[in-house]
Amino acid sequence: MNAFASSLSGVKTPGSARPLQIGPLVVDPPVVLAPMAGVTNYPFRKICREFGAPLCVSEMVLASGVSRPNAETSMKTSFGEDEHPRSIQLYGVDPRTLSEATKRLVEDGKVDHIDLNFGCPMKKVTSKGGGAAICVKPKLLARLVRSVASSSQGVPVTAKFRAGIDASLSTFLDAGRACEAEGCVAVGLHARTAEMLYAGQADWSNIAELVNALSIPVLGNGDIFRGSDARKMMDQTGCAGVIIGRGCLGYPWLFREIESSLKGHDVPLNPTLGEVREVILRHVQLALEWSSTWTEEKYLIRSLRKVIKWYLTGYSIPSVVMGQLMSADSFTELSWYLHTLDDRQCPPSEGDRKPRTVKKEFYQKVKIPASYLLTRDDDQLPGKDAEGDASCG
Repeated sequence: MNAFASSLSGVKTPGSARPLQIGPLVVDPPVVLAPMAGVTNYPFRKICREFGAPLCVSEMVLASGVSRPNAETSMKTSFGEDEHPRSIQLYGVDPRTLSEATKRLVEDGKVDHIDLNFGCPMKKVTSKGGGAAICVKPKLLARLVRSVASSSQGVPVTAKFRAGIDASLSTFLDAGRACEAEGCVAVGLHARTAEMLYAGQADWSNIAELVNALSIPVLGNGDIFRGSDARKMMDQTGCAGVIIGRGCLGYPWLFREIESSLKGHDVPLNPTLGEVREVILRHVQLALEWSSTWTEEKYLIRSLRKVIKWYLTGYSIPSVVMGQLMSADSFTELSWYLHTLDDRQCPPSEGDRKPRTVKKEFYQKVKIPASYLLTRDDDQLPGKDAEGDASCG
């Protein structure tokens, strides 16, 4: 069984690009694909692995769905026969349900790693006391982590959370300490508050502060869109590795850029449109093979339209052709229209690489239960509706 090591020598050394030692598994480069709702299914993870991502986390799975399996959970917890390590992100607000889900996943041999989500910023979740709001109450967070770590039978447990609720309510240090004390072997910090959603600039100084506060590895997340960004984050914060989210959407080449940059070579790859087309078609073909038991081809193709747009971001695509691509209902149609494009075209070499995402890029007013600010020192559980339809953070 693959397992996260409980320590990593040299974690706090700026400029370190040492591999993460995960039991017998070496995570090299020290890079993790972040769980993203509706995105990080098996086909996408396979593409990222082929481009050098050594650890790819699944979409977030509700603990209650694992305990009472349904079609959606079965799809989210499906792995390819060739997929190792098998990593799942789990979310729940009830220790008993989390424990049951963990035992089921482990005993079914489905996982080599469990990541816990405490970063969801959605109002309908935080307003009920779930998601990022859990970190407001460190003892509650500790209780939930303990329920998973004590049931994991040696399978390593990590957790990911945000910097806080807003600028006035920071939670990441208490959250990190609670996770370490209760058995997490590493933590990931998205260096934005829940208020920020995906807007503004991630505050990497929070990552450095957490690195200095903990003895377990800290992974940094936020604003890594080029290979050099990963190296800069590690240099500036001393974090043990990086978590990649929006930066790789439509651009799995980012993992190759990161590996190269950590070796001292900052060379943006800027693939040709022909190269992009081949990866799009491979991605779609993998998705068709994976989803054949769940959906028809036309519905799968339609569901991938946003993904195709991400791949084509930065290239000059005639509006007529883009319209044809967005109306295609079959692999044959899609391939035909893609082959009408200029294979030799490259994206502009200058300028910032834009996030390929539909994530909200504006600030929000975060709602949390009023009682949370008055009872931060207790471990009382939120109601079951705090599980809601949480997403990644």
